[in-house]
Amino acid sequence: MARDPQGALVALNRFGFGARGGASGDILNAASDPRGYVKAELSRPNAVLLELPGLQSTPALAQALFAYQLEVKTAREAAARAPSEAASVMDVKPDAVAMTGNTTMTVQPDAAKPAAAPPPPPNVVQKVFRAESLARIQRATLAEGGFVERLVVFWSNHFCISANKGEPARIWAGSFEREAIRPFVLGKFSDMLRAVEQHPAMLFFLDNQQSIGPESKAGQHGKRGLNENLAREIMELHTLGVGGGYAQGDVTALARIITGWTFAGRDGKIGTPGSFAFNANAHEPGAQTLLGKSYDDSGVTQGEAALADIARHPSTAKFIATKFAQHFVADAPPPALVGKLEAMFKKSDGDLKAMAIALLDSDEAWKARLTKVRTPYEYLIATGRVLARIPEDPGRYIGSLNMLGQPLWTPAGPNGFPDSNAAWAVPEGMKLRLDIAAQVSSKIADSVDARELLEIVAGDAASNETRQTIARAETRQQALALLLMSPEFQRR
Repeated sequence: MARDPQGALVALNRFGFGARGGASGDILNAASDPRGYVKAELSRPNAVLLELPGLQSTPALAQALFAYQLEVKTAREAAARAPSEAASVMDVKPDAVAMTGNTTMTVQPDAAKPAAAPPPPPNVVQKVFRAESLARIQRATLAEGGFVERLVVFWSNHFCISANKGEPARIWAGSFEREAIRPFVLGKFSDMLRAVEQHPAMLFFLDNQQSIGPESKAGQHGKRGLNENLAREIMELHTLGVGGGYAQGDVTALARIITGWTFAGRDGKIGTPGSFAFNANAHEPGAQTLLGKSYDDSGVTQGEAALADIARHPSTAKFIATKFAQHFVADAPPPALVGKLEAMFKKSDGDLKAMAIALLDSDEAWKARLTKVRTPYEYLIATGRVLARIPEDPGRYIGSLNMLGQPLWTPAGPNGFPDSNAAWAVPEGMKLRLDIAAQVSSKIADSVDARELLEIVAGDAASNETRQTIARAETRQQALALLLMSPEFQRR
């Protein structure tokens, strides 16, 4: 079979995280059959799930969080008491006399010492966040091509939460992705949609645990009112998209339908703490009309039926297909490609693996020029891969992502991180990438030949201009930094 160097570069950069260094031979393997190389990842067992020792379920993490919060509260109360206790001890007059049995004892002032406050407990929230971050970063770094991991990143950003919402969101950020995203990236969109909207992390992030039906038992007792945050984002960001054919009345109807969708708290009254729960007392009674269809009040299944229909709505197919093509191919993707993806989404009833294969089978996805700039996360992962550095400490990645404007699992809003060149191909952002490239180069350039590394990155697809630029570098350090900033490395 004829080798296809350009196809190999597209396979590794557009659909993956770039070639791995060392003896992986990724660029050569991909060149022999670019499409087959990427497709093969979809059939590998355990390519999607991330199950490692130490990574706990959401309910288990909730228990750990509740225990930690109790420890913090206890420590704060002890610290608050410490000054007053110390003052009472120090409030002993010189040469005070104490009687113990038949013995008279003089208490000297310097014998009284202030009580020490106990040290704060270890921050379990940050410990879990770092462990989850490392597991995700390591998987992306070690994956053969990275297409499945790219799918995980895409869907995790589509159905995003923010770790900055509060301690529950931060400790659950990784388990949310492992439980609500990964099992479904090669499954049905409707299944992922339900898993996401019923996950405690999403319910907490968009405040649905605070949403109370006005006519529900809780509502009639003066509890909080209806909260439309989750319902609005389901329709605007997760399924139909802006202009997808819904009105404000539909948002309100969906909000009523999913009242009672919450998660069990530390008291465990409505379920295992940290697990999805349906609170019938908070659910708005009665049938609701959504997008022209009436849904009888059947408890939790009322909302599940509504989500299933929204997942199959024609506007959802168009919105998802467009966003999928924009992520992998171009900010303004070929209309023919969007049409193919949309048709496959409808035909397969939202089969995401079938849509991914349709993407790989389309000529448009392979012929389009590599014009999109890697996101900061993709850039850092690609750097670690090509340098064959298996991350052992997530701190460097977390810090660099913060600096580059894409903090892990922490977008500024529910619409996720932007996915366009307008966001990432900007002078300040590229300067920061150059700073990182220079830092990396200063540490390892003496042991790396950038010209050899270029063959690993792009092989025969490397341009003459890039080859000459690297060859003319004054130092090895400069050469490696230039490679990490080259079009072959930055674009996908």
